[in-house]
Amino acid sequence: MSYLAWRLYRVPGAIALGLLAAFAVLMLITGVQVAGQWHSALAACTTSHSCGNLPGRLFLGSHPVGFLVILTLGIPAILGLLLGAPLVAAEAEAGTSVFAWTQGITRRHWLAVKAGWLLLAAAAVSAAVSALVTWCSGPDNALQGDGFNPGRFDIMGVVPVAYSVFAVALGITAGALLRRVVPAIGATLLGFIATRALIFGWARQHYMGAVTHAFGLTQSYTPAGAAWQVAAGVLTPGGTQLPVTDGPDIGPNISASAVPASCHGLPDPATLSCMQSAGFRQFVTYQPADRYWIFQGIEAGIFVALAAALLAVTFYLIRHRDA
Repeated sequence: MSYLAWRLYRVPGAIALGLLAAFAVLMLITGVQVAGQWHSALAACTTSHSCGNLPGRLFLGSHPVGFLVILTLGIPAILGLLLGAPLVAAEAEAGTSVFAWTQGITRRHWLAVKAGWLLLAAAAVSAAVSALVTWCSGPDNALQGDGFNPGRFDIMGVVPVAYSVFAVALGITAGALLRRVVPAIGATLLGFIATRALIFGWARQHYMGAVTHAFGLTQSYTPAGAAWQVAAGVLTPGGTQLPVTDGPDIGPNISASAVPASCHGLPDPATLSCMQSAGFRQFVTYQPADRYWIFQGIEAGIFVALAAALLAVTFYLIRHRDA
């Protein structure tokens, strides 16, 4: 059965390896250039004592390569569409499942071998791409300090591997349910996008309780490292968040209409000091930078668990459905 799977996928596998090799060469060349730019910039700013505004005036790498790196965000979805969705659906649509499922091997063994090899291939491709992107983007991550940004978090570390495993499992399940390739592809794409949007748009920030730091209105505070800022604003003396109201601003997140009567008529700096004395204060809610790999592990675990559940559904469908 493994030999048959290799025969079926040897041409797509060869194409994928060729593309991966080309991408690896590009990333290696770019990574060396980026590292050189980064070390030169650090040396220059250390000499001139002007490293403070380095992120605003330094661009590492090139725009075309940066755009290509962003496009790797779509690799898991492509693997799910091309590998997962047709696995069962193509057999059912062509009628070859009648032959494949009446031979000496069981349906469970047929699905386990084919799905196992495809999941392994998808994980390997994503792991290689993610490793290259993570290595090449190291200096830029250090420069920008935005590792939690969806444009970075989702294409680096271990989560792309979990996304790919989930996408392929989703495609296999959609094919087993719909038994037509095109509808299975559509369902896979919509399901993948919806799940990813739900995770990074709502669930991710709740993996661990965020940290809130309160400070004075006349002070400033920036979380250490590449922290993920979840919320910011001004707290009233009672501890509730000051609503954003219309009017000219007198400070960050503070409009003139929010100034209490006791502080009216003062210049802006004095108004802020007056409000601070009255008990108003700023706050920042954030996920600390040292939670990055914990968040990577949690999210990867979620998608692997979802993939396992989908595969369990597929095995049930294959065993209990007529060919």
